[in-house]
Amino acid sequence: MAAVNLNILAENASRLGMRLQETFSEHTRDLPIGRGSGSAYLDNPEEKVKNIGRQLDSSSDREKLEAMKRLIALISRGRNVSEFFAQVVKNVASHNLEIRKLVYIYLLRYAEQEPDLALLSINTFQKDLSDPNPLIRAMALRVLSGIKVPTIGSIVVLAIRKCAADISPYVRKAAALAIPKIYHLDPAHQPELIKVISSLLKDQSPLSLGSVAIAFEAVCPTRLDLLHQHYRRLCRTLIDMDEWGQVDLLNLLVRYARVMLPRPIPTREGDASGLYEVDSDLKLLLTSAEPLFQSQNPAVVLAVARAFYYLGPPTELPKIVPPLLRLLHISPEIERVVLTNLVLVSSALSDVLAKSYTQLLVRADDPRQVKKDKVQLLRSVTNAENYPSLLREFICYVDDADDELVAQSIQAIGYIARIIPESTQQCLTALMSFIQSKHDVIVANAVLVLKSLVQIRMQQQQNVIAVGGLPPQTFSPLEIISRLARRIDDIRHPKARACVVWLVGQYASSLTPTENGAVSTPGPEGIAPWAPDVLRKLAKSFMQETSAVKLQVITLAAKLLVLCPTDRTLGLLYRYVCSLAQYDLDYDVRDRARMFRALLASVTAGLYGEADGDETRPEDLGGVVLRREQIKLVLFDGKATPTEDAPKDALALLSPASPSSAHVDAAEDDHGRFGSLAALTGRWTGGDGYLPDWLEEGTDSSLRDSDADMPQPPVAISQSSARSIGGPSSRASPVILTPAGGVSPSGSISRQDSGKAAYMDLDKFYEDAEETEESEESESGDDDDEEEEEGEEEEGDGSGEDAASLSEDDDGDEDGSEPGADGDEDGGGGDLNHVHGTTR
Repeated sequence: MAAVNLNILAENASRLGMRLQETFSEHTRDLPIGRGSGSAYLDNPEEKVKNIGRQLDSSSDREKLEAMKRLIALISRGRNVSEFFAQVVKNVASHNLEIRKLVYIYLLRYAEQEPDLALLSINTFQKDLSDPNPLIRAMALRVLSGIKVPTIGSIVVLAIRKCAADISPYVRKAAALAIPKIYHLDPAHQPELIKVISSLLKDQSPLSLGSVAIAFEAVCPTRLDLLHQHYRRLCRTLIDMDEWGQVDLLNLLVRYARVMLPRPIPTREGDASGLYEVDSDLKLLLTSAEPLFQSQNPAVVLAVARAFYYLGPPTELPKIVPPLLRLLHISPEIERVVLTNLVLVSSALSDVLAKSYTQLLVRADDPRQVKKDKVQLLRSVTNAENYPSLLREFICYVDDADDELVAQSIQAIGYIARIIPESTQQCLTALMSFIQSKHDVIVANAVLVLKSLVQIRMQQQQNVIAVGGLPPQTFSPLEIISRLARRIDDIRHPKARACVVWLVGQYASSLTPTENGAVSTPGPEGIAPWAPDVLRKLAKSFMQETSAVKLQVITLAAKLLVLCPTDRTLGLLYRYVCSLAQYDLDYDVRDRARMFRALLASVTAGLYGEADGDETRPEDLGGVVLRREQIKLVLFDGKATPTEDAPKDALALLSPASPSSAHVDAAEDDHGRFGSLAALTGRWTGGDGYLPDWLEEGTDSSLRDSDADMPQPPVAISQSSARSIGGPSSRASPVILTPAGGVSPSGSISRQDSGKAAYMDLDKFYEDAEETEESEESESGDDDDEEEEEGEEEEGDGSGEDAASLSEDDDGDEDGSEPGADGDEDGGGGDLNHVHGTTR
């Protein structure tokens, strides 16, 4: 018997243990014990996938929930689980909130693929729109608007209209987000949707206004007149909205301001003082958006910077630089976006950026595009104070492995030499050292920059000499050309060699005077000594040169022959080069040689002697024969007009995604490129905030007046006065208590002000009031004059028990302030004096 009882106890204990284990597992299955709570659902063997259908048909909520979690996990891994759609739809009305949420997520994913089955659950969604839980109402509308079936468009519009008037701001936000979906599904509903948007614009909750801005941009972006009555309230609500809502609403308000508000204009003395006249509504937008510079969301900071850049006066532009520089250290992606936008404004804000140029220095681990943008920014912020440091940086960047970065750095060195005369010698030393490099990219870009410097300096010298001045003696352009000419064999890059040959031919006639002013040259008359030697070297290697170099060699030979037609050596070199070019494979080279043979026919006639039978005499030539002076005009004039900007070869190195740093003063000319996707891609897309031009005059300010704006000025005055209560300045209009037929007491003050000034403790106030009542009862039957005094006290009690404290600043004014109290030593005068003593 005892053994049977033990067996029963052991069996019961085993069952209890199993039950406890099941209960424990049931209550702790969602806790992250051991491995992640959701990681188990990512491991879905085929046998578990086959059991999902059975679990969905189960009556246990636990089984259904586990099946839905596995389905969502399979969807996240990219697997198609649309085969369970019919079974999932059956659980759309489940009482379990977790199951219903997962069902909604599943339906959003596959409702478009199974529209017929999704239509079966529309009644359930419509019922859920009246669910007490706002999350269920919002998700029901989200799923209903996600069923892309045009036949239910009217039903969805009714649901949106119902949810737009919901008491929950979360549901109203879902209604605003559903508007673009139904509009893209069927644009015929636009009039009804515009009415819904108009009602949602009146929403006082900041939670839904960002979504309303998205719906407005999608449905009726040109109906800016709908924002008139709400503009000022939207500006004040910016600070309370969610981050992404701030971005959307800011972009909308910026576009509204460009169309409806007047442009900031300088005052009469604006040129001298830098003051601008800014519209009050525009100032409200800028003032409301300025605190958002401190936002942790980079998109918000960039949106505010965009608003200040396109709406604010020039005096407000420096405010956008510190917040943008703060974003550079968040992530490489954000750094890339911020740098691209800083390049657009670098010219307008160069002085402000120059103070923080150390944050723009190139790092070794920077991406390629980031390096290019930083070099552009550093070039834009160069000035007379920081150029030594930046010049060393650019020289260091020349050793980078990126060829485009090397080219930009060398061009930046040439830019410094142009804008800062003090740095010319240092820049030339660096550029001439680059010519000795073993890398063709460095040599080629150094030659291109030197060519630009020579052109600019030669043009400047000619302009100075033309007005009768002396050219500056910072450096000699001809000395640079001579050094390049002597190193022509070391310059192997085709474009660099072509540049050197062009420089030699263009300035071969410019002779440098010696110290005593005389000009001595061992070469041909009127030609620099290094020019014929360059032609001799290139004539020997003519067949091995590229087409670009061959074209310049032919031109060089023609120019030298025109400068000195009597030199037989130059004539023979010209003839040799033209003979080689006549049989070249490139037709451009052949055409160039043929052109010069015809152009220089009058110069070469009789140069080679009578034995040369292939030469044509001038009188045998047909057409127009030019004289030597006319040929010189054709070959030399109009070829040396330089530009102060970067060379064209340098601009060619910039990719379309890197816009030039040149900033247009009229910000409307780029139509909102700053802060948009077009700044990165180089082209406008549909989602960009294209800004229209400013109007001549803005709309009437009264259009933006609303009932909420009317009481604002008095409220502001009362608040300011309330802060100053208790001070002497607050006693503007004293309230005087005067007996009937009496004279107003001097020095009386307002009862309200004196009460607040005298009583700082509520308990003290009630104690004084009780003492006053006791004194009144004890002195009620003294003499006949006391009745008159009691009548006066009753009259004062109508305005408050503390009215007797109105003369606390002057003790002597009470004696004689009332006609019946002069010289009285009875209870009436003592009562009043007692009250004054208690209130002090």
